[in-house]
Amino acid sequence: MRNRVRAAMCNPTVEAGMKKVVMTLVVLMLFGAASAHNDSTAVTRKKVAVVLSGGGAKGMGHIGALKVLEKAGIPIDIITGTSMGSIIGGLYAIGYNASALDSMVRVQDWGFVISDRENLKTQTLSDRRKQNTYFFNTGMTIGKRDMNAGGLIKGKNLAELFQQLCVGYTDSIDFTKDLPIPFACVATNIIDNSEVDFHSGRLPQAMRASMAIPAAFSPVRIGDKVLVDGGLKNNYPADIAREMGAEVIIGVTVQGTPKVAEDMGSTMSIISQIVDVNCKNKYEENLAITDLHLKVDTKGYGSASFTHAAIDTLIRRGEEEAMRHWDDIIALKQLIGIDESYRPPILHPLRPKVLTEKQLVKGFSFVNMTPQDERFIRQKYHLNKMDSIDAYMEQQLTTTMRVDLFYQTAECRLMPEGDGVRVVLSAGNRKTVQLHAGFRFDTEEYATVQLGLDAPLKSEMPVNADLTLRLGKRLMARGELTTHPRSFTRPKLSYTFRRNNVDIYMEGDLAYNILYNQSQGELIPINFNLKNFNLQLGLRWDFMHYRNKLGADDSPRVTLKNEHFFSYRARLNYNSEDNWNFPTRGARFRSEYAYVTNDFAKLNNRAADGTVLGKKYGMSEVSGDWRRSFTFGGRFTLQPMIYGRLLFGSVVPAVFGNTIGGEWFGHYVEQQMPFAGIGNMEYVAHQFVAAQLQAQQRIASNNYVILRVAGGQQADQVDELLDNHTLLGAQVAYYYNTMFGPVGATLGYSNHTKKPYLFINLGYEF
Repeated sequence: MRNRVRAAMCNPTVEAGMKKVVMTLVVLMLFGAASAHNDSTAVTRKKVAVVLSGGGAKGMGHIGALKVLEKAGIPIDIITGTSMGSIIGGLYAIGYNASALDSMVRVQDWGFVISDRENLKTQTLSDRRKQNTYFFNTGMTIGKRDMNAGGLIKGKNLAELFQQLCVGYTDSIDFTKDLPIPFACVATNIIDNSEVDFHSGRLPQAMRASMAIPAAFSPVRIGDKVLVDGGLKNNYPADIAREMGAEVIIGVTVQGTPKVAEDMGSTMSIISQIVDVNCKNKYEENLAITDLHLKVDTKGYGSASFTHAAIDTLIRRGEEEAMRHWDDIIALKQLIGIDESYRPPILHPLRPKVLTEKQLVKGFSFVNMTPQDERFIRQKYHLNKMDSIDAYMEQQLTTTMRVDLFYQTAECRLMPEGDGVRVVLSAGNRKTVQLHAGFRFDTEEYATVQLGLDAPLKSEMPVNADLTLRLGKRLMARGELTTHPRSFTRPKLSYTFRRNNVDIYMEGDLAYNILYNQSQGELIPINFNLKNFNLQLGLRWDFMHYRNKLGADDSPRVTLKNEHFFSYRARLNYNSEDNWNFPTRGARFRSEYAYVTNDFAKLNNRAADGTVLGKKYGMSEVSGDWRRSFTFGGRFTLQPMIYGRLLFGSVVPAVFGNTIGGEWFGHYVEQQMPFAGIGNMEYVAHQFVAAQLQAQQRIASNNYVILRVAGGQQADQVDELLDNHTLLGAQVAYYYNTMFGPVGATLGYSNHTKKPYLFINLGYEF
């Protein structure tokens, strides 16, 4: 036996194998020793919890405090929070360190996040126009109770953001065992006014429930519970941290000084006061068990202070408050059982790329969705070819379910599966209608109201009906049917009635007023839609019924004879601008060609009195505008623009003649072109081209000072454009961008009108 062993040992192959075994045993022994040492360290030192209070936007101060705790090398074994504290704490628990949180909150468009507006960057330009026309948008499911109602804001965008940020932790999990740092948060069940502590469940849903400020945000319904902001019962949950095993508690609070009667000047301030008064539950008791209390100075800021400047200040104040307690923080290490030089082996895992990193797609699942809608999404996004997904695509899928398919609630979840994720598209009740409302006031038309209603029709192919009514000086009613047979095209049929009341000026003086009704039907069989791009080819019918003309001037430009037109039209529209009203980057390009007739081929030739003299070839119209934005230093933007409209043909009906003036394209009549310095609508020659340079300076967050200068040429023939004198104009404007649209005033002057004009506007243009 001994000889066989000696022989085996002398065998090179066996000898090598035994060496590997010995080396493996040595490594395992060393690893076990290291593990035993680490376990010993973990046992000997005390468990540390960080507790973060609620406070809305003021909770940004938590990030600054966490930065200092990390700098000091304080280990965090448990984290609890309420409301905004639950959001910061929940994200910290899954791997966002303080620097990642700082970056994340700064890049968010909080005005969008805390609203229910849809992200229409990848939707059609017409959908984007709606979003920048109406200040009020809401969906309704008639005949079914809306379980997501109960607040001014349903919180769809907040829920979607949490879903994206928590990738990998969106399924039902145990917050104590399945997160890198054990976590818990608090909500309030308004059914029985009880405290609900989340130690498990879906992390994004728990965070959303914890910050559902009553009346401001809709509550979260889970089973028979209706959950709102946890601050109503436990705004500083140190007791929960203690129950989870915390032996040392570091608390961060962001509550301001008590409000007085003079502070109750807005809806949000009243709601905030109601929450603050109720937030005193358990507060003193929980402070009593806190070993280190960091009270961030939030004076001057409220729960809704989500501006970039406010976020920057609040994070800095949180950091400053913690630094004032630096000696206390270092001294706390002795209580914890670690020396001053101690640093956690891994301070905190970093997840900064969660919004941009791609996940391998293992498959798609559709929940609560019809086969037709599933097929539509598969075709639109070519899901059979999609092998990876990121947060941006996740958001596109959610928006499509809400906007294209009209689902009241929609959710895209990434569920871990093997080495990738399964994409789960879950739809709720389908909206019966989507309601829109817009209001504006200006010094030309005074008050105007526009209402919109979108409704999906029950059909195998998605079809939307769109009804619009405008009440004011320019009365308008429109009905529109749009189909979605493929992902990129939307054939459309529409009818529009307008009652136009138009003032016509001559070199700055009012010449006459025309009152007429216009009926317009349009069929657009080709309506291609890609990101930022729209191409339309179609046929249009117009009927003009003239009601009245007031004024001393009997201009030959305008006839009161009723007339109809058929026109063939091609439109190209491209828009990559980052903001509809105050762009700082991107470009806009629009062009249209139209051939106008009376009988699909030719056009009536009329005498000055309206008598038909015969038939001529139709009128051709070529129009377009191009604008590009160049930003310098983040606040100053230059926007050059060229535009024009050229009319060809021996007959040009007056109703299609070129007009300039005002702030926008197509505002009073569709062929209207703006011109700096001219406030009212004026006729110009059949050939008109212009160039404009706009300088835009942003002040603070939403204030804009705008300077425009423009020059234009007009002539009856294209080759005569440079022969006539140049129109020149300039204007200066101040605008404040509000949730109801731009509010401001414009002062201008031109060498055509030779007089200044003042224009005041409140609200979106329509």
